[in-house]
Amino acid sequence: MTDNSEYVPPKIWTWDKESGGRFANINRPVAGPTHDRDLPIGKHPLQLYSLGTPNGVKVTVMLEELLAAGHGGAEYDAWLIKIGDGDQFSSGFVGANPNSKIPALVDRSGAEPIRVFESGAILIYLAEKFGEFLPTDPAKRAETLSWLMWQMGSAPFLGGGFGHFYAYAPTKQEYPINRYAMEVKRQLDVLDRRLAESEYIAGADYTIADMAIWPWYGALAKGLVYDAGEFLQVEEYRNVQRWTDRIAARPAVKHGRMVNRVMGDPASQLHERHDASDFDFRTQDKLQDAE
Repeated sequence: MTDNSEYVPPKIWTWDKESGGRFANINRPVAGPTHDRDLPIGKHPLQLYSLGTPNGVKVTVMLEELLAAGHGGAEYDAWLIKIGDGDQFSSGFVGANPNSKIPALVDRSGAEPIRVFESGAILIYLAEKFGEFLPTDPAKRAETLSWLMWQMGSAPFLGGGFGHFYAYAPTKQEYPINRYAMEVKRQLDVLDRRLAESEYIAGADYTIADMAIWPWYGALAKGLVYDAGEFLQVEEYRNVQRWTDRIAARPAVKHGRMVNRVMGDPASQLHERHDASDFDFRTQDKLQDAE
C-alpha cells in the first residue's frame, strides 16, 4: 500500500510522542542511565553483557572460537541484557557502554578492568589479545579490517533501515521499503561477488570479518531475519549460501549462536553462559525450568 500523506517537518523537532512500532517504548532522544543497578560479575576474566541478536552473536561466536582454539583465557560469563525491559539503561551497563547498546565486554584479567563496547571493537580487541583470527600480514590484515568496517557501516541499512520499515514500523510504506530493499540486495550482491573469488570474506582464512558478517547476512540468506527471504529472493546469492552453510557447521558457531538467545526453539537457547557445561541440554533444561 502506498502512503500518499506528506509529512512536513517542523522548524524545530521535539520529542512529544513515541515513534510507534516495536521497540518504541525504549527509544528516546537522550543518553544516560534511567535507573541504578550494578552489573553482575562472574568467575571468569571476561564478562559479557549481551543479547543473542546478530551483534551479540558476533562476540559469543568469537569467544567460543577462541576457546575451541585452546585459549583458556577466553573463558567468559555471558549475562543476559533484556533490551525490551530497558536493562541497557542501568547505571552499570551505561558505565560499560555509554551508548547503551549490546554487546558490552569488561576484561577483568588485568590490574584494572577494561571496558570494550561496539561489537567490531570487541572483535578486534579479542583478536589482538589472543593473536587469533586477525592476520598479521599487512595486506591480509587490511583486507580483514576493511570487510569488518564494511559490515559495521552496512548492517544499519539492513537492520535499522530495511528491517525496521519492513518488519517493525507501525505502517508499511512503499518508499522506505523499496529504498532499503534495493540497498540490502546490493549488499548481498557485493558479498556474493566477493565470495565467488574467495573462500572466506577476507581471503582463504576464516577471520573476524566472517564472524561479524555471518550473524547478519548469513541469517538473512536463510530467511531467518524479518521473514524476508522470499521477498528479497535470497536463494539467488549462491556464493553467500555456500559460505553461510560452511560457517554454520562450525561447532563453535553453533555454541556461540545459542548464548544469550531468547527466541526460537527453546533447545537453541542458552540464556546465560557461565561454564562450558552449560551447553549440556540437561543442565540448560534445569536452568530454564527454574526461571
